[in-house]
Amino acid sequence: MSIKKAIAAWDGKSAQDIGAIYQSYGRAPSFIREVLLLLGGESSQQGASWLLKRFFEDGRELDAATVNKIYGLLPKLVDWQTKLHILQCIPYMPIEKRQAKRLQRFLQQCLTGDNKFVRAWAYNGFYELAVQHHEYEAQAREFFAMAMKDEAASVKARIRNLLKRGF
Repeated sequence: MSIKKAIAAWDGKSAQDIGAIYQSYGRAPSFIREVLLLLGGESSQQGASWLLKRFFEDGRELDAATVNKIYGLLPKLVDWQTKLHILQCIPYMPIEKRQAKRLQRFLQQCLTGDNKFVRAWAYNGFYELAVQHHEYEAQAREFFAMAMKDEAASVKARIRNLLKRGF
């Protein structure tokens, strides 16, 4: 069975099942190439993004060209869970200058979403963007200040933790 077929057979909910897919395919030489292809397709995005997140959590790294391909896929991401997984991957992916504006637009879009987890991780993404590209620090601080007035408590908690880390 291929990764594509395995993701298609996944129920979209079972962490154990998607974990088993990672265990089966995560060390294959073609793993990242296949995950990126699946990330570009709407029906396979959720599983592919979960696999990518797991890849990073295992302490593995990607070269700059591959990271840029992931940032290039941001406008194609539609599912909130896919967005969440990619937002959670940002701390593992250096942001090149040429990708900063694209990432900024994606993060702003995520800040207006309904899902509080996506919003919380979008603030985290703004923190990462500001740390790597200081010209975004003022904007990140402005978003953090607005969020501290009217965001959910869980989102505020994430922002407080980010502010403790400083810029």
